[in-house]
Formats: sequence, C-alpha cells, structure tokens
Amino acid sequence: MNEIFIMSTVLAYFGLLLLISRFTEKRSDNDAFFRGNRRSPWHVVAFGMIGASLSGVTFVSVPGMVRSMDMTYLQTCMGFFFGYLIVAFVLLPLYYKLNLTSIYTYLNRRFGLCSYRTGASFFLLSKLTGAAVRLYLVCMILQRFLFDTFRIPFFLTAVIVLVLIWFYTRKSGIRTIVWTDCLQTFVLLLALILIIVQTMGQMNLSVPEAWHTIWQSEYSRIFVWDDWADRQHFLKQFLSGIFIVIVMTGLDQDMMQKNLTCRNIKEAQKNMCCYGLSFVPVNFLFLALGILLLAFARQGGLVLPEAGDDVLPFLCVGGYLGRAVLACFSIGIIAAAFSSADSALTALTTSFCVDIMQRPEDEPLRKRVHWLVALLFLVFILLFRALNNTSVIDAVYLLASYTYGPLLGLFAFGLLTRRMPCERYVPVVAVLSPLICLAIERLTLLYTGYRFGYEMLMCNGLLTFIGLWLLSCPVFKRV
Repeated sequence: MNEIFIMSTVLAYFGLLLLISRFTEKRSDNDAFFRGNRRSPWHVVAFGMIGASLSGVTFVSVPGMVRSMDMTYLQTCMGFFFGYLIVAFVLLPLYYKLNLTSIYTYLNRRFGLCSYRTGASFFLLSKLTGAAVRLYLVCMILQRFLFDTFRIPFFLTAVIVLVLIWFYTRKSGIRTIVWTDCLQTFVLLLALILIIVQTMGQMNLSVPEAWHTIWQSEYSRIFVWDDWADRQHFLKQFLSGIFIVIVMTGLDQDMMQKNLTCRNIKEAQKNMCCYGLSFVPVNFLFLALGILLLAFARQGGLVLPEAGDDVLPFLCVGGYLGRAVLACFSIGIIAAAFSSADSALTALTTSFCVDIMQRPEDEPLRKRVHWLVALLFLVFILLFRALNNTSVIDAVYLLASYTYGPLLGLFAFGLLTRRMPCERYVPVVAVLSPLICLAIERLTLLYTGYRFGYEMLMCNGLLTFIGLWLLSCPVFKRV
C-alpha cells in the first residue's frame, strides 16, 4: 500500500512540474534556455536556489550525520555565509560587467582558449560527478522502498528519473528551472517542518520540550576547538565552508546561471545575500530533526540502520512516524532530487554548447547535447553505485576538493595577479595539482595519522595557483 501511495505522490508532483513548464516554454530559444532572457525576479531566484543547494543529499544525509558528527556541520554552514558575500561582491560584478552566458568565458578573455576549455572541462567533470552522487541517493531510496516491490531493476529506476527531469527542462531550460526550483524549495521546507512536527507529536513533545531535548542531547555539540587533528575543528570547517561556496557556487556554472538570469547586478547581489543568510537556520532544522529521530528511536527501542543516510528513510518509509510523515518524505525527497538535477542538466548543456563547442546560437546542437548529458548522468550514477562506500554528503565535498581545486586556482590567479601563464601548460598544472594533493593526503595519513578533510580544496587550489605562477610572466591581459 505504501508503494502505491509513493508512486501516486511522485506522479502528482511531476504533473505539477509539467504544468509550470508549459507556462514558461512559450517563445523559447537558446537565450531563454541559457539565461532566462534575464528577466527573473531576484526573490524567486533566491528562494529557488535554497532547494537546489540543499538537494536530496541534505534532506537525507544531514539528519543522519548527527550520530557521527553531532551538530558540528553548522560550523561549515557559518563559513558558507561569508563565502556568499565574496561571491556577491567580487565574482558577480565581474560576470555582469562581461555580460557572460557561461562564467568560464572569463578564462578565455583573461588567459586564452586553452585555459578556457580547461576550466570548462573541470566544471563538466565536477558537476557530472556531484549531480550523479545526489541523483544516485534518490534513485537508491526509490529503488529500495518503491521499485524493488515491482521488481524494477536499478538501471531502469535511474532511466525513469532522468527521463522525467529531461522532459520538463528540454525547451526553456533555466527559465523553467527558476520557477520549478521555487516550487521545489517550498515543498522541501514544508516537508521538513511537517516531519519535525509529526516526530514531536509521536513523542508527545511540546515545542519547549523538543527544544530542551535537542539542547540536552549528547549530540548537540556544535563547536570543536580543542583537537586540531580533528576533521571537525572549527577553523577547518569554517574556512572550508567559505571556499566550498566560492567554488561550488561562485565558480559553478550551475549555480551562477540562475544568478545571471536576474535583471541587473543589484538584484543578483540581493539574491545572493538573502540566499546565503538562509543556510544556518535551514541546516539547523535538519540537524535538529536528526537529534529528534535518534531520541524517538531510543524511546521506542528501535535498532537503526548502521549507515547515517538510511536513518530518515528507515523511519519514514517503515511507518514508524505515521502516514503523514511518509507523504512529507516522499514529496520532499523527490523535490530535493529534481531541484538539483534539473539545473545541473541545464548548466552542463550550456557549458558544453558555449564553452566546448562555442556554438551558443545552435538550437539543434543544444537539443542533442541535452540528451547526451542525460545519458552521461546515467553512466555516472551507475559508476557511483558500484564504487560508493562513504556518506553521500562527504563524498560530494571530497570529490569537489579534487575537481573544483583547479578552478579555484585558475580564477584566483586571474583575479589576484597581473601575470600571464604559458597557455599550453595550464592543462598539465590543472591535472597534476589534484594528483599531488592525493599523494600528499595518503602520505600524511600514513606517516602522521593526520586525515585531511574539506581543507584539501584549499590545498588543491593553492597548488594550482603556484604552478601557474611558476609558469608565467608579468604581462597582464585586461578583460
């Protein structure tokens, strides 16, 4: 019975997305697909970006990580806000000044074609990997709690999800996504609040009692100051949060493409600041839910799954929290999945057409590439399913430390220096930096026991910066 209910929820939600798509696809062309004709209201973009950033990873992984990390993830979220300020007042003015469709065009104007395509290629790899991780999580949940019942293989589950996303993004791209993301953020946050309320009801807790339960919990620790070797040390998490935002938002075509649909730079900056302010309270709610779920399981004598990512699905789909929570979970996880995957599909199509093929006006090419990107998503989802052995949210950020590091180094070198690197060596530096970082991480762990965390992103960017400096001369190319 639960399986039929979840299936009905998925179909009804998809029907609503299609309805929005119908209203936004009129007079669609490549400018609408790539830039939304630069007519998006900033407050709609800001609200929609919350859902796109949170994704299914946050919805499932953050409540589950409380058991192993307490509430220390909030340290990273605090760093996020300062990262968004840098994006708003350093990077966005540059992108609007140059009137960019793809942000990697900056690298072409600052350095040259080789650097341009190197940066775009690293984005394509990074986004394919990260989006596949997020989509894998949702496909895995749907497979385990829905499609296994109907004996549908995982491969077909992934195909179904990707076809649904492709279908409502194929015509208007980013213009549609700005509005569907707004709906999906509303649905995701509403689902989160309703799950918290229902969990409190199952435990017979009032709001003050729930607050007391959260703060008196053994898992309520937020700050780590005493152990520098700990991956959760405040300074590491805070600085990592700043640089994660710079690279995964400010240097990411997916996230910047939404900002570039705003009417002007002032509206884009208001969007970014409001959006950045939301991260600490929203993630606090997810972590608070995690503590309440652990308290609920202890109260009922339930044995929770070993993997943190399975805790929320286990309690929701297992019926322990009631049918209302099952409804909220079903809608929330689908909304979170679609809000991150649809924009990634559009951004990858944009980057490939504009940066790699350099044919932004070719509409038939854009349609073919849109299909190709969907197929690549499928390949990466299947690869991640075969290789994944860690928490999904950790996997996203650790992969980003290696694939976004060269982008950080390239943009930093362009913005902070007046030097010109030797173009033909830029791809070599960009590839060697992550490999050297991997060797450093392994050797450091072997000989000192120190385990790098998200700070590897900064190390990777610094190595790229140094490599470009050593292979450059002081000739500045103005953009």
